[in-house]
Formats: sequence, C-alpha cells, structure tokens
Amino acid sequence: MRIAFYAPLKSPNHPVVSGDRQMARMLVKALEHGGHSVELASELRFYLRQPEPKSFDALKIEAQEEAARLTKLWHRDGKPDLWFSYHPYYKAPDLIGPELASASGVPYVTVEASYSRRRNVGLWADSQALVVRAIEQAALNICFTQRDRQGLADAIPDAALGMLSPFIDTSAFREMPARGCPTRLVTVAMMRPGDKLDSYRMLAQALGSIGHLPWTMSVVGDGPARDEVKAQFAGLPADRMEWLGAIEPAAVPDVLYSGGIYVWPGYGEAYGVAYLEAQAAGLPVVAQDIAGVPEVVRDAQTGFLTPPGDVAAFASAIERLLARNDERTVMAVEARRFVLEERSLGGAAARLAELLKKIPVS
Repeated sequence: MRIAFYAPLKSPNHPVVSGDRQMARMLVKALEHGGHSVELASELRFYLRQPEPKSFDALKIEAQEEAARLTKLWHRDGKPDLWFSYHPYYKAPDLIGPELASASGVPYVTVEASYSRRRNVGLWADSQALVVRAIEQAALNICFTQRDRQGLADAIPDAALGMLSPFIDTSAFREMPARGCPTRLVTVAMMRPGDKLDSYRMLAQALGSIGHLPWTMSVVGDGPARDEVKAQFAGLPADRMEWLGAIEPAAVPDVLYSGGIYVWPGYGEAYGVAYLEAQAAGLPVVAQDIAGVPEVVRDAQTGFLTPPGDVAAFASAIERLLARNDERTVMAVEARRFVLEERSLGGAAARLAELLKKIPVS
C-alpha cells in the first residue's frame, strides 16, 4: 500500500531526540519492512503546551491550509491508500487527516491514540472531542498498551481496536555484548520537569539508601531540568556518578553494554522504549509497576517492578540484583531473548501487515 504517515506531535524528522520521534521513525521502518510505500504527509506540528484558544485557532487555520495543499497534491499525483496517524491525543490532535481522508475516500488509521477523561475541561475538552471523532472514524485504532486500549474502549465503545506490542529496531543489539560491569547502574532519560524529574528524584533517594554497596551510576540525558536533576544527587559521592549528557542515539548501545543493571522508576511512561533497548543489551531492569511499564518489562523475569512510590522497595530491588550475581545473569539472558525474539522490528512489521490487510482500500 501507499501510506500517508503523519505524526501531529512530532515528525520523524524533528531535530529533537525523544521517544515520540524514535517510535515514529520505527513505525515508518516497520511499514516499509512490510513492503509498504510510506510518504510523510506533512511536517506540520500541532502541539498545545497550554490551553490557549488563540494558538488553537491559529493552528486550525494552518491545518486547513495544509489540507488544501495535500488535496491539490493528491489530485495531481493520486491519493494514498491509507492515512496513518501516530499518537493523536488531547494536546496534539490530528487536525488534517480525518477530514481529508473522509473527503478523499481514504481509510484512516491511528496508532497510540489516547483518551483521558480527566482532561475534559475547557479547551482540552474541545481538543479531546476532535480526538474522539478521529477514533470513531478510524477503520482501526492500533494500541501499544492494554491501558490505552481499555481507555479507548471505555470512552468510545464502538471504536475498532487492535494491538501492537511496543518494539524497537534490534539491529544495533544483534551482536552478543561483552560482559559489562555488573555493579554499574545505567539510565537513559531526558531531564525535564514533571514525571522525568519525579523519577530522577526517586532514583536519587533509592541510591542514597544503598550507599554501602559498591555501585556506580551512568546517566545519559539532558534537558531544561538538568540543574534540578543534578541537585537531587548532590548528597551522593561524586565519584560514583557519571553524567554523560545528551549523546547520539547510535552511541546508546555502547553505554548500555558497559553496565549491569538498568534503573529508572518510570513515572508517567507510556511504555518506555529505553527499557526495551536496555533489555536488548542484556540489562535486567528495575522500575515501578506503573503506567505502561509492565507492557515492556516482565516482572521477576526480565527485571523487577516495584509498587508505585515505594522508594524502599525500589532500592531493595536494586540491592538484590547487585548482590545476587546468578539471578542477575539469568534475568539478563531472558531480557535479551525477550526483546530480540518478541519485540523486534521484523515482528512488528509482520503484526502491522496482519492488522492492515483487514482494512479495505479502494
């Protein structure tokens, strides 16, 4: 099929590294791996950081202009077989695809659409209404997590739903890694206010309670909350902390290979691509049993998931993996097998092909 791909929150070509950009790129790869022709329909970014009516209205005008441009383009070059919208939600609804697809007779599909009832206030309610209409129109809404699927099913009972497990391109992890330092802890996460800062804060508290153990910590990441993040770790010995800053995605596997355990609490994680990468590199994970994390980490098999907000339990799980080399080794092997065999690009391509072949195209 010829597929028009659109990510209203962040284009696959966006210059800033993020989980959204990474998954957008991987979805394009998976579609192409499945034999589809994928074209980026638009670079127009629709993102409302705050509910501002003037910004909303201005973006809607831009969306109308973009739809008019695409209409002319499709009349000239032919329309695509499918519109594929990645991650529409209340702050980033798809303002182009639904109407354009309907007017052109093109099937509309969403991936990782989400709905939050608690956002049904003010301008967010209007924005969510647009998301709901798109979900209702979609020939298929592909969900990455059971939590998102249930949220859509509760809000829109007649929505057409399908499942695709979160995945990564495992090509960078195919070579068997050299054994890293078993007491080196690793995390890869942006530094920004909110859930990320909360996770860093919890991690610092947990590490502060296991100072009697011989661990070191490597942190990959940067962002506007850098100073606040580092302040959380100020009470820990400086020679135990390695701050690597932002690095190129291609360099991340080498950092993971150098470590022994991946530690990240995961407040607010939709699922967490970084957890999959860590496991592909043979690192068992310590995280919280929260949000979408259980979709990508198998508790007591590829890592430990601890009760939300329980710093002592989080620290205890890290201590256990530091102290029990045999258990850590078994988990490392299973973590790597799990991702390479069950969460690969090839597997995702096959699953996408299975889902999309059920959609009638003209």
